[in-house]
Amino acid sequence: MRKILLVHFLFLPVVSLFGQQINVIPQPAEIKMGKGVFNITSKTGIAFDGSNKGAASYLSDFLRNNFGIELEMMEEKKATTNIISIVKSSDQGKKGYYKLDCNSKGITISGDQEGIFYAIQTLAQLLVIPVSDKNEKLSEGNIAVPQVSIVDYPRFQYRGMHLDVCRHFFPVSFVKRYIDYLAYHKLNIFHWHLTEDQGWRIEIKKYPELTSIGSKRNGTIIGRYPGTGSDNTPYGGYYTQEEIKEVVQYAKDRFIEVIPEIEMPGHGSAAIAAYPWLSCFPEKPTEIPKNMISDKSVEEQKNGRIKLVQETWGVFDDIFCAGKDSTFAFLQNVIDEVVPLFPSKYFHIGGDEAPKVHWKKCPRCQQRMKELGLKDEHELQSWFVQRIEKYLNSKGKTLIGWDEILEGGLAPNAVVMSWRGEKGGIEAAKQKHNVIMTPGNPLYFDHTQSENEDSVTIGGYNPIEKVYAYEPIPKELTEAEGKYILGAQANVWAEYIGNEKKVEYMIFPRMAALSEILWTPKEKRNWDSFEKRLPEQMKRYENWGANYSKAYFDLKATVLPTDDYNGVLWKVETKFDVPIIINFDMLDTVWSYKSPQLITQFVENAYAYYSIDGKGVKINQLFHFNKATGKKITLTTPPSKNYPGDGAFTLVNGVQNEKGLARSKEFLGFSGTDCEAIIDLGKEEKIGEVKAHILQQTGSWIYKPADMIISVSTDGKNFSPVTCANPSITNKQAWCEFLQPATARYIKVLLKNFGTIPDGNPGAGNKAWLFVDEIEIN
Repeated sequence: MRKILLVHFLFLPVVSLFGQQINVIPQPAEIKMGKGVFNITSKTGIAFDGSNKGAASYLSDFLRNNFGIELEMMEEKKATTNIISIVKSSDQGKKGYYKLDCNSKGITISGDQEGIFYAIQTLAQLLVIPVSDKNEKLSEGNIAVPQVSIVDYPRFQYRGMHLDVCRHFFPVSFVKRYIDYLAYHKLNIFHWHLTEDQGWRIEIKKYPELTSIGSKRNGTIIGRYPGTGSDNTPYGGYYTQEEIKEVVQYAKDRFIEVIPEIEMPGHGSAAIAAYPWLSCFPEKPTEIPKNMISDKSVEEQKNGRIKLVQETWGVFDDIFCAGKDSTFAFLQNVIDEVVPLFPSKYFHIGGDEAPKVHWKKCPRCQQRMKELGLKDEHELQSWFVQRIEKYLNSKGKTLIGWDEILEGGLAPNAVVMSWRGEKGGIEAAKQKHNVIMTPGNPLYFDHTQSENEDSVTIGGYNPIEKVYAYEPIPKELTEAEGKYILGAQANVWAEYIGNEKKVEYMIFPRMAALSEILWTPKEKRNWDSFEKRLPEQMKRYENWGANYSKAYFDLKATVLPTDDYNGVLWKVETKFDVPIIINFDMLDTVWSYKSPQLITQFVENAYAYYSIDGKGVKINQLFHFNKATGKKITLTTPPSKNYPGDGAFTLVNGVQNEKGLARSKEFLGFSGTDCEAIIDLGKEEKIGEVKAHILQQTGSWIYKPADMIISVSTDGKNFSPVTCANPSITNKQAWCEFLQPATARYIKVLLKNFGTIPDGNPGAGNKAWLFVDEIEIN
């Protein structure tokens, strides 16, 4: 076995042996508990055959560095007891297979080389320090291992994590630590996202300006897109080829495969800034909105600089020109330098979010389409991808692309990475193409994991419970089709992740859930069991000094209708058997929560609190009231399953969104469809206005409604349209003041979807999203 450098983590908390349970994550395939423990002492030896010296050294170093205990290393068994024996055995047809047996005489680890590495990770979680006081220090030579027999192997051969180092750059030291995190969770793929609009991060010797220019931007927007201006702070960084080799070897020593991603044809602004001839329109200045561009970039453009590295987030029209042979010469030269750095058989080319605006206007691209007999620009992208695939295949590489590579026809040997839900993955599997599942919901770890998130994230809501519930093989596939699902990965996009601690906060503890859905046999996965093991995992994160999210401890608040639709019920829950304290509007009186709280009027601060292990957890909520609040509501068109909120009642629950996509649960999202709601006021009321609280965030494909149409009825069957005196639709609100007040019981509110996203905007040509969070009637 190759030499493995030590992961310098203390894997376990100090606990009592009494009442001990096995807290291994991911859950092994088979586990049988024995009675008693085996004690590792300074007299214990590590025996190994020649091929497993690296594994033996790894274990020895781990015990020495974390416990101060030095064990004798021996190539052959010199004793039959008090031995940790590491032996190579058949993989039983399952790569990564291992057996771990612990009895009163010692520990035996067997398997293929990869499996032995995983067995050591399992052993690290089994170690127990038998002291009565967790603050008491370990007395040298006193480590207990429960007597147990484990047979284990991974369910999927592709178990991945992604890291975007382009929006924000992370040094080699952290990338190595990130790889250590993967290794500990028995993940085996590191998807390294190396090029983007906001920075090119890999040295290419033939094109030095990719790093001297393309790795640097003059500023970054402040806050959530569209932000509050530029920070005017130069930002940059890249990896030399020697550093790349160092990281790849470090990962290889931990049985982790590194897959590079070089984006094409879209997300190429940084490369185009370095070499403008890659663009269809080299003389066209880079467009950065005035409220986002840095002062330095403004000055440089005044002085003649044309192309800039992007300073904001989103999708941009300036992509690699498909009509120029020089574009492909450039990309092939880049590939020629990247391929030798990465032994992986896979090469990721991106292929996502490539607007066709410039291609439609470009004479060279249009000529290329004419010569090839292509009917549209989607087929041109398909041709682009297939041309690159042929070159990669000639280098012994298999192309991976985001699911947009399906558009216009899939390249013959391509692997599809399905991110826009599961649809692309299902389609590819049915076409007998290999697939890696990575749907944004729930496997985008840059999405928030807390309903009470107080830091800036890109939005969405993917709590650990949702991650654990994910099944990588869609039910729409037959058993034969399901075999094309290689596995899955979680993605960490770094628009709003600017430091190492924030990365840790976003991945932990969700990485634990990911590891179990990809490793553990489907029939052995069980949330209740995982939840019991999770606190120990969090203690391990603390021992590492990792900054994990405490969202698991959050109070969960839900707003429910009353039986008579008069007011709303505020339901507050915790996972723990502890009292919850309630207070409204900071009154002197507080009370214990016993059941959902009835709210019938404006409450500025509904407050709930509980304490566990000396730590306080709280939640606050503001409730607005109007004639629609708490009333019965029905939708004629359901929202997207990705943004269902709490159902139709979300629109009349009295909670108005104040944090945009950071609280996406407060919205109903409609992809390309209208939102039509019928609200029953319970009795006839005099009505003068209707407001709909909405969201516009075009960088995320979310557009305000094209129109709002109001109708009223006294019987719920016959509706009459209302004329609005001064209709208004802003980025946050659609408003209709009635020309004449109306008396009605039923109010129909129709919010028309914007339709197709126009050229020149992120997501051009796709359906716009419509986000609605509350409807007011007064």
